[in-house]
Amino acid sequence: MPKSPSVSRYYDVKRDEQGNRFIDVQVSGLALLQNPLLNKTTAFTPEERRDLGLEGLIPPHISSFEEQKDRTYHRYSRCINDLEKHEYLRALQDRNEVLFFGVLEDHLEEMLPIIYTPTVGEAVKFFSSNYRYPRGFTVSTQDIDRVEDMLENVTVNDVRMIVATDSSAILGIGDQGFGGMAISIGKLSLYTAAGGVGPDKTLPVELDVGTNRQDLIDDPLYLGVHHKRLTGAAYDEFLDSFVEAVSARYPKAIIQWEDFSRGTAFRVLERYRKVVPSFNDDIQGTGAMALAGVMSAARIKGERLSEQVFVIVGAGAAGIGVATAIRQGLEADGLSYDEANARVYVVDRHGLLMHGQDDLEAQQMSFVRRKEDIADWTYAGDYPTMHGVIVNARATALLGFTGVPGLFRQESVEAMLDHTPRPIIFPLSNPSSHVEAQPADLIKWTNGGAIIASGSPFPDVEYGGKSYPVGQGNNAFIFPGLGFGAVAARAREITDNMVMASAKTLAEFTTGYGERVYPPINDLRELSIRVAVNVARQAITDGVCAERRIRTMTDEQLETVIRDRAWLPQYLPLRKAGGAE
Repeated sequence: MPKSPSVSRYYDVKRDEQGNRFIDVQVSGLALLQNPLLNKTTAFTPEERRDLGLEGLIPPHISSFEEQKDRTYHRYSRCINDLEKHEYLRALQDRNEVLFFGVLEDHLEEMLPIIYTPTVGEAVKFFSSNYRYPRGFTVSTQDIDRVEDMLENVTVNDVRMIVATDSSAILGIGDQGFGGMAISIGKLSLYTAAGGVGPDKTLPVELDVGTNRQDLIDDPLYLGVHHKRLTGAAYDEFLDSFVEAVSARYPKAIIQWEDFSRGTAFRVLERYRKVVPSFNDDIQGTGAMALAGVMSAARIKGERLSEQVFVIVGAGAAGIGVATAIRQGLEADGLSYDEANARVYVVDRHGLLMHGQDDLEAQQMSFVRRKEDIADWTYAGDYPTMHGVIVNARATALLGFTGVPGLFRQESVEAMLDHTPRPIIFPLSNPSSHVEAQPADLIKWTNGGAIIASGSPFPDVEYGGKSYPVGQGNNAFIFPGLGFGAVAARAREITDNMVMASAKTLAEFTTGYGERVYPPINDLRELSIRVAVNVARQAITDGVCAERRIRTMTDEQLETVIRDRAWLPQYLPLRKAGGAE
């Protein structure tokens, strides 16, 4: 039977004669209360309770939405630690999506670190032992030949945004096997709360190809497949089957690839970005976020981006993605490719990336230096260390993606003061326990000169009677708007220009916040709308916009359409199937 794209298995959104939206539901009673997209818990009207078989199943008091949010937040506030708060919010989402997003929207700055970084890292670790409710779609090595049939079990038929992970490189904590599903769920929560993508249009996906963690394989409570990870041709065939099936079931969906290991991340992105509209948040989202941050930092310094010299520590997906984005930003600021490349130095565990090192990967090669490139440098050993690169390159900006706590030491930070009174220092590793330097130390070592952003949230630093802002370099400033803009444009491809548009929008948006590198989290919704507008506009310019009706719109018209389309947490009237349209 052909499917209407607006219809789920249990409901359909319709309009009455006055044009008001309502939901035509095909379930009632307990089954209705167990559907988080439809459940209003105590907010069902008397008519809904009577017509939908709910009388006697819920308390008699009819709560307003505000009452429900107040009651929920009071209960949330009684949780004793961040992980318990995370689990409470997840349980809320599993029973009432509208209420979950209503509470999240009201307390976004407070709750973002709970549903996303850093607390989501703990949720990932305990995902199997704390499992309680099925959410999302899982495809494993046991059933890859049946993925197309399995997708028929998903009850929503118009998915527009998918976050898919193989869980091989979660945050700074590495291979987490099946636990990575928590990341996909958390990311998509932000697509709705910040980006305006309706929860019925999202699908978290776990690609369970195994794990190389023997402790997980040996754990009888571990919920994933108990074998080593697929590699090589078998892995590629697995993803090919997934992409083919998803493209058939959800032809309008955008895929965000999430938390793939360094080499795999680039290979998957290049293999599929022109097959299905997709992007990798660790590479492109992190790159856009970091580029916007250093653009803001250069503005704060009163200098141009092209005057900075960058040392990026960590040559994985995030580090190379950031190095690439910064190089593109330098080119946009007027430098040639070679001039821009000469101002970006990438360091890994061996030291500066150089020809002759073992295990260099294809995506790293454009940042590799030759001996003759650094012939006038002074250093010991085969390759310059991070400190040696800072000193010899006369670095003015230092960014970390290593997951090694305390890597940025005082002597290296103080060495930057020989090149600039206001060094840009971004220890961006997550979670907070893996940060390369504590913001308070960076302020102290530079006597208040450093311009700082961290990956996880830190309070502003009080030093010498002055408060110094610590920006949170959070990909949430990029991916919700990037994804929503691509969805609104029905983009056939996520182009590099669309990603760059998101970075520029974030940098421009932040100009209104003085010496802050990034805006407050509470402004995330407004930022994401502006990112979405500019991304959709860029999709039109790049010729990848499949949504014909927006192609000829003015900027004002396009913004109006995107704002009107953004999903908001509010209950719609429910009617038994067969109501008037």
